[in-house]
Amino acid sequence: MLYCSEIRTEDGHIKRAILALADGTVLEGLGFGAAARAGGEVVFNTGTAGFPESLTDPSYHGQILCQTYPLVGNCGVDPGSLESERPRVAGYVVSEVCGHPSHATSRKSLGAWLEENGVPGIAGVDTRALTKRLRARGAVTGLLAVSDGPLGAARLRREARAVPDPNGRDLVAEVTTPEIRIYNPEARRTIVLIDCGVKMGIVRSLTRRGVAVVRVPAGTGADRVLAFSPRGVVVSNGPGDPERAAAPIAAVRRLLGEGLPLFGIGLGHQVLALAAGGRTYKLKSGHRGLSQPCLEEGTKRCRITAQNHGFAVDAASLPAGWAGWFRNANDGTNEGLRHKRRPVFGVQFQPEACPGPADTEFLFDLFLEAAR
Repeated sequence: MLYCSEIRTEDGHIKRAILALADGTVLEGLGFGAAARAGGEVVFNTGTAGFPESLTDPSYHGQILCQTYPLVGNCGVDPGSLESERPRVAGYVVSEVCGHPSHATSRKSLGAWLEENGVPGIAGVDTRALTKRLRARGAVTGLLAVSDGPLGAARLRREARAVPDPNGRDLVAEVTTPEIRIYNPEARRTIVLIDCGVKMGIVRSLTRRGVAVVRVPAGTGADRVLAFSPRGVVVSNGPGDPERAAAPIAAVRRLLGEGLPLFGIGLGHQVLALAAGGRTYKLKSGHRGLSQPCLEEGTKRCRITAQNHGFAVDAASLPAGWAGWFRNANDGTNEGLRHKRRPVFGVQFQPEACPGPADTEFLFDLFLEAAR
């Protein structure tokens, strides 16, 4: 059942929506959220919960997100669960959308929230078929249009072929903080966080452990980072092709020579690898969702992780002195690296986003033990 009350305009009309892919695929459905047009890379997330967290994750900047779970929005939107101040996706694709959420912490419906923030959504489409197409052929650019009036499928199909790949831009520069922000300033130890598109869960995981966090823009140079006299540096998650993030790579390359503990998360893990002299590459369809199994090298442990990335580190390219730490149990791709002698490491997954009670949060403790 599609909850049509969610997708009516104020005068009672139903919004129409079309998602057109660059490969010629056209999906017609019912619109919700903003009556707007948005282009981007079309990707899918396999998570069964946590849609507000996903929608506000800056790592989705420039992307049209397809949710594989069939019913979305039934818990509404809780401002306390957001990973940034607003939705970061370009557009949203779901099978069914709930217009009447039921949860104690809900403050508004998904559709109303997306409309306030100018994000278009489409419902009533076969998200399973779309996901299978993206898995088989890889992520593709597309155009999502929502309108109170008629839409021309043929025209949108032509326009979709001209949508540029957002990974060609420096997306990190578009989502990083515009100014320095300090959290828990009274703490004795200071950690500098290079914000490449940070999730607030990372900030909370650090401050909860009793350290001050200085969040700096991604373009901040190593000298400015060192001026805060940090005990360690975290390089955050973020969107897009890591090779486009030239400023963070340059800063981390310099910081590697300073002997400070360094911890890269998500895109920060890729930045760390590039700064060390390794290489990265684009995955066919990426890893986005919960319950992604990662094997810890040299042990029999398998960690269950939450992930959101479209690029990966080429483990074979790591220079001498570095080693792979985790690998994906599904496809064998690198999920972590560390220096063999120094307290420097990175993970591809999100240690603060626990699919279970704690899972990989221990990585923050390892980092802060080194950053004494």
